[in-house]
Amino acid sequence: MDPVHGTDRGPVTVGRKQADGAGYGKGGRKPHSGSLESLLEEVFHFSSFRPFQQNVCESVIRGQDLLLVMPTGSGKSLCYQLPGIARGGTTLVVSPLIALMEDQTAGLEQQGLKAARIHSGRTSIASRQVCREYLDGNLDFLFIAPERLAVPGFSEMLARRKPILIAIDEAHCISQWGHDFRPDYRLLGERLPVLRPSPIIAMTATATPRVQKDIIRQLGMDGAEMCIHGFRRTNIAIELVELLPSERTRKVSEILQKKECRPAIIYAPTRQKTEDLANELGHVLSVAPYHAGLSSEVRDRVQTSFLSGELEGIVATIAFGMGIDKTDVRTVIHTALPGSLEAYYQEIGRAGRDGKLSRAILLHSYGDRRVHQFFHEKSYPPEDTLNGIYNRLTEKRRPLEGLRDELNMEEETFDTAIEKLWIHGGALVDADEMARRGGNHWPATYRAQSAHRLSQIDEMSRFAGSFSCRMLSLVRHFGDRADHGRPCGLCDFCAPETCIASLSRKPDREEERIIGKVISALRHGSGLGTGRLYSAACPGSAFARSDFENLLRSLARADVIILRDATFEKDGTPIHYKRAELTEKGSSFVPEDIPSLAVSSQGTGQKPRGKRPSAVKRTTTPKVIRRSGSGASENPELYENLREWRMGMARKRGIPAFRIFTNRVLGHLAEDLPTSDDELYMVQGVGPYFVKRYGKEIIRIIKEYMEQRNV
Repeated sequence: MDPVHGTDRGPVTVGRKQADGAGYGKGGRKPHSGSLESLLEEVFHFSSFRPFQQNVCESVIRGQDLLLVMPTGSGKSLCYQLPGIARGGTTLVVSPLIALMEDQTAGLEQQGLKAARIHSGRTSIASRQVCREYLDGNLDFLFIAPERLAVPGFSEMLARRKPILIAIDEAHCISQWGHDFRPDYRLLGERLPVLRPSPIIAMTATATPRVQKDIIRQLGMDGAEMCIHGFRRTNIAIELVELLPSERTRKVSEILQKKECRPAIIYAPTRQKTEDLANELGHVLSVAPYHAGLSSEVRDRVQTSFLSGELEGIVATIAFGMGIDKTDVRTVIHTALPGSLEAYYQEIGRAGRDGKLSRAILLHSYGDRRVHQFFHEKSYPPEDTLNGIYNRLTEKRRPLEGLRDELNMEEETFDTAIEKLWIHGGALVDADEMARRGGNHWPATYRAQSAHRLSQIDEMSRFAGSFSCRMLSLVRHFGDRADHGRPCGLCDFCAPETCIASLSRKPDREEERIIGKVISALRHGSGLGTGRLYSAACPGSAFARSDFENLLRSLARADVIILRDATFEKDGTPIHYKRAELTEKGSSFVPEDIPSLAVSSQGTGQKPRGKRPSAVKRTTTPKVIRRSGSGASENPELYENLREWRMGMARKRGIPAFRIFTNRVLGHLAEDLPTSDDELYMVQGVGPYFVKRYGKEIIRIIKEYMEQRNV
């Protein structure tokens, strides 16, 4: 088998072989004997290191395994590039993003270094030539996609001349607890041992302590040095404002009327809301929408205009990674609750990259969480649904389509469920869309991953309703080991008087009465949970719990009470709650002081009064929905052509066909007949990654079909 593409093309012709360990061969770079500072200036033309870079580089050069967690834009790439050159030999870089591989390869070559890449976008001939250069010791850096390790013989080929260093980019993808788990990354733990004892540096911009531990375990990096730092942004003032969705456009407009708040990035939850909000804001500033549904020409024009300053604002979908690096963004506004703190942190990190004061404003309400809950239930079908599929599987391979028809399941639900079964080992699915039964341990990991995704939504909700320094909460979330642990002094909790989005007012008579009861109740004990405090201060009252919590936030900001996070366990499940205590100032508070308090005017009517609506009961028998105009019935020959192409690509990559794209997307492609990148973006289920990786071939197949039929 060809270790480049897994095809029977004979053995790779190799040059001089490195028998043991890493080293340099003909044309290879010898270990650098000068200082790190001289290498930094000579090769990369930098006069000094950024914070934390030098210590990381020194550890990697010594051969220490290392986990590096630093925010985007902090210079992680240098932390493997410089040590790789200093050690001499070839550095192997594993990256999931083809575009990033191309950019970094080009950048290194501009620096006079020898770099190459192997991924699905390159021809077999080009990839085989790269293998020869690697084995001859002519490369400083070799970039590969993680799925390349699935090709038979590829890891063994690399082991014939071991790399001097192994760099794993986007390392959070290996953990099922990460925000972007990818099964292809699981191959790393299985295939990297043959390349040892080469040291490993695993890098990511977003990894919580739980993900950090999992990365180390999955990669076999016991004893690795942990470098988690740089998460505190000292120039971003975070404000959180409870506001109904109907009031958010007005608030965004009000904020952006201030010139000092521009340029701005405004995140909206859907493409349609992106368009609508951009139209509404047009009378305030020059602004345009930016999302995957726009043509590439329009997106490029919008991005160029924003970067040049022609546009003062850009409205983007939360799910779409813009790739915009504009240093003078003064304000980032979220018009809905993000799905995780990791995503939120990355998005606010686009503000203030020039070091000047900037703001991150989150507009949210109780209903935002329910939207995330809805999408979670679509992504994680009930366990009974998966179990129904698992019970029909046997040791004998059977077609997925026949299995779906037998179970009478809606296509999208079946595709989601079988993919989850495959990820968790309950189903073994090949590239021919044939499945057989896997192991029986899948329920435990499926439940755990589903619960973890829900916990990310819960963490985001708790952050939005927190009563402490916003930046410090984020720093602690990521486990920053170098942080001093002090409040930021900028956010709406630390400095409410400087807020631009939050409004305050004097308490009304009902609020004065409740505040008095809160202080009285806390004087009779060492502290109370906010739930019990609500019952004590508002017995039988129609006063909303959200309004009550708004009063508590106001008391905390006035240093009358302190609110702490607390947890207890119930049936093995951690239950999070808030605990209130009087401060020294609060202990001496008298009723005459209450009218002088400032109460946030945001937070009224945010949650339903009384009991929360009960959760919608989910049925374990999915409703069957047949598409009347499916691609299979409209253009059956094209449907089969696309299906065969998908199967060939799946075989080439050694993965199930639904990992290329689902049957639902297949049907949309055959029905919609897209013949350009712009039209591909408009197909339901198609995103930027799909267009970049498969768009050219998909369009070719569709055009050939249309030409043959004069369509």
